[in-house]
Amino acid sequence: MSPSFVAGRIATLAVTVVIAGLAIHGALMLAPGDPATLLVGGARKPDPAVLARIHRDYHLDDPFLQGWWHWFSGCLHGDFGKSLVYRDSVGHLIGSRAGDTFALVGYAAVLVIVLGTAAGTLAALRGGRTEALVTTATASAMAVPTFIMAVLLIWVFAVQLPWFPVYGTGSGFTGTLAHLTLPAIALAVSWIGYVAQVTRAAVRAELRAEHVETARSRGVPESVVIRRHVLRNASGPVLAVSGVGVAGLIATTAVAEQAFGIGGLGALMIDAAAKQDLAVVQAVSLLFVVVFVVVNTLVDLVGAALDPRSARKGSR
Repeated sequence: MSPSFVAGRIATLAVTVVIAGLAIHGALMLAPGDPATLLVGGARKPDPAVLARIHRDYHLDDPFLQGWWHWFSGCLHGDFGKSLVYRDSVGHLIGSRAGDTFALVGYAAVLVIVLGTAAGTLAALRGGRTEALVTTATASAMAVPTFIMAVLLIWVFAVQLPWFPVYGTGSGFTGTLAHLTLPAIALAVSWIGYVAQVTRAAVRAELRAEHVETARSRGVPESVVIRRHVLRNASGPVLAVSGVGVAGLIATTAVAEQAFGIGGLGALMIDAAAKQDLAVVQAVSLLFVVVFVVVNTLVDLVGAALDPRSARKGSR
């Protein structure tokens, strides 16, 4: 993996974050009416002195790029502003809720990677009825939205079979694990199906590859052929789609958090949007974008380390 490839991916990450920051800040400027009215809570007759203070504090009267840079540079230094609805700093609000969101996303990511790759690999290696069953099940899973799966899981495992709690995050490791199990499954199911489908196709393609047939003809044990020549070469597309899946979990975490009463960042953003607390919405949106592009960049770098051919293609 060449330094130019790494530098290119890091530069792409930085440009993406800057453009996302411009778009997020621009959404505030494009909102109908006076942004200060939205920030104060949409009151019909807000105090003119309060509006003037908000204009001054949020630099709403500055030129667009100057106002954006003041907000964006503050975010880079950890200063996300102050929430007028929650009467607290946005950074503190994010810090107090980020742990729940990342625990949920991390749990769901483990399910996606482990179950998705295992199911796809099993289907490709076994073939026949096993492959047909796994393909049907994973295709069905891909079609189920998160909120539908959440309702189904709550009805089965909380109402009919009271095995898991369905509200909050619990306390302690075992309590948190029990509380996050159903929301993590609801969040992960569709991505498990997607990863399994791609894994199955990638392993299938490698099984038919010429170098695999050559290794078999030379008497290489089948277990070695599968491990060294099939699974290793199939790891590139599997890693790529797994990274996309993990990043995609971040975009849909708000649905699971709302359904299961988890006070994470997704629930915070939805609540802040309903209350027109745009300072919180802007900060959380930017944080989600940063995490999304960082995950995808790391996946690109790891994929290039495993398969240098992809790095050479990407640098052309």
